Amino acid sequence: MADMELVIHDGPPVKKKGNKKAKRDLSVLDHKPKSNVVYVGRIPHGFYEKQMRGFFEQFGNISKLRISRSRKTGKSRHYGFIQFEVPEVAEIVAETMNNYLLFESMLQVKLVPLEKHHPRMWVGANRVYQPGKIALKNRLYHNRVRSPLEQKKLLRGLVKKDKVRREKLKAAGIDYEYPDIRLEIPGKPKKIVFSDD
Repeated sequence: MADMELVIHDGPPVKKKGNKKAKRDLSVLDHKPKSNVVYVGRIPHGFYEKQMRGFFEQFGNISKLRISRSRKTGKSRHYGFIQFEVPEVAEIVAETMNNYLLFESMLQVKLVPLEKHHPRMWVGANRVYQPGKIALKNRLYHNRVRSPLEQKKLLRGLVKKDKVRREKLKAAGIDYEYPDIRLEIPGKPKKIVFSDD
């Protein structure tokens, strides 16, 4: 080890011969990841989750599928999203299926960029929506038993609307008579006690 000399090179820089193929492979890894999500718009009636999965699986495997539906009725809002396993398949689908005529409706199919992906985009994906609970909740809320204070407020609003309606009829020159809405607030319901006799 002591016999080794340190040599400093003062000449032009020496080029190292490298593998060009390895450099090319690194340039392929530098590009951004591609989106594998497709937006499908103007979905016709009758073309739902099961039919969409069957139709679009001819291009490649589908990992997630979601059609946007009304929370109240459960009916389709006529747009949805499909996530393919391979980004190239999503590009092919967006190119070939855009403006595709299906059941007298032109499908609008576009690739969704990664920055446009919403975090809640896939909530409820790969399952059929059941609308019953929300409709039942709304029905129960509408038909609830109101307190005397709520009933009084509701009746006051009805009387006020009736007064405005009568003034409009009088201003239009229409002589029309109909019974007044009375502001009668029912009292507390009576409790019936049954005897064991």
